[in-house]
Amino acid sequence: MMQTSSINNTQKLQLSPLDIPSRLLLGPGPSNAHPTVLKAMNTAPVGHLDPAFLTLMDEIQSLLRYTWQTNNPMTIAVSGTGSAAMEATIANAVEPGDVVLIGVAGYFGNRLVDMAGRYGADVKTMTKPWGQVFSLDEIKHQLNTHRPAILALVNAETSTGARQPLEGVGELCREVGCLLLVDTVTSLGGVPLFLDEWGVDLAYSCSQKGLGCPPGASPLTISPRAMSKIQQRRTKVANWYLDATLLQKYWGQERTYHHTAPINLYYALRESLRLMAEEGLENCWKRHQENAEYLWDKLEGLGLSLHVEKDFRLPTLTTVRIPQGVDGKAISQKLLNEYNIEIGGGLGELKGQVWRVGLMGFNSQKENVDRLIEVLQKVLP
Repeated sequence: MMQTSSINNTQKLQLSPLDIPSRLLLGPGPSNAHPTVLKAMNTAPVGHLDPAFLTLMDEIQSLLRYTWQTNNPMTIAVSGTGSAAMEATIANAVEPGDVVLIGVAGYFGNRLVDMAGRYGADVKTMTKPWGQVFSLDEIKHQLNTHRPAILALVNAETSTGARQPLEGVGELCREVGCLLLVDTVTSLGGVPLFLDEWGVDLAYSCSQKGLGCPPGASPLTISPRAMSKIQQRRTKVANWYLDATLLQKYWGQERTYHHTAPINLYYALRESLRLMAEEGLENCWKRHQENAEYLWDKLEGLGLSLHVEKDFRLPTLTTVRIPQGVDGKAISQKLLNEYNIEIGGGLGELKGQVWRVGLMGFNSQKENVDRLIEVLQKVLP
């Protein structure tokens, strides 16, 4: 080979082998993965159409249906983070001109608004102060007012730590003939979910929170009712990579090549779902709730107040009010730099007002609460 240009070495680095600090991740995500899950990631990859890998994809689908309590045939893991799965629901379900009603009570409700607008929706919003939830009467009034094609709600608002109840919402949606789309990013695996029973048509999540897996393989489920709307679209889905009609052929019986899946991440997801099934959903939900209540009691014992009313708090994510006169960012940095514990700060309207403490998946353990509380006692003024 003839070389005609000289090599530019200005960006060439001489690095030592990878060395990352060991952190206890008690923020809004990612959470620490189970050692078995990390071990699975180190398994040698096979091809993305290898029969062994296709079997693993089937296992992931079944276990996701179990975790979500749904029988939707179109239940898959999107090759991307939770925001990709979020966009997949919008890209597929929304056609230009569709009226989409979105509940906004936090940062991720606003993200849904942004995404739906980009896909041509006629976006309508109903709003609540950050940390509050919508009542059935409020939802019914808005549905009757706007008669949307889709209602989108955030079941677990990661920015506020609030849990939006879903019981009865599906029936209201069916009365006006609209689909129900739900964000379960911070609830799947840690909060009771019954998608079929509640009439949820589209839902998405992520792998790095309640499922206790590294990010990058994100659950997505679409009901037959929603798939019917997608299949009758007047226009093609504007996002090729996330087009459910194409992904369905890869995950379904046809096994048609669509993209190269992140194989090792799917290994990890399969193991995290297997561990959850081994524990049992009821036990998993109970563990998260009990450990969250233990955390709440301990935080209040330090004189700290919690942002969300108890009945609507997420067991996976707790928002703690930063006391008057305390530099919340400085405390977070001290926890990270001196004690290797990560907690999150506030987003959007809650920036500088709260800390966000996650107890999700493998991390939902009492000993992690005790470690955090012990350190907070040292660093709080």
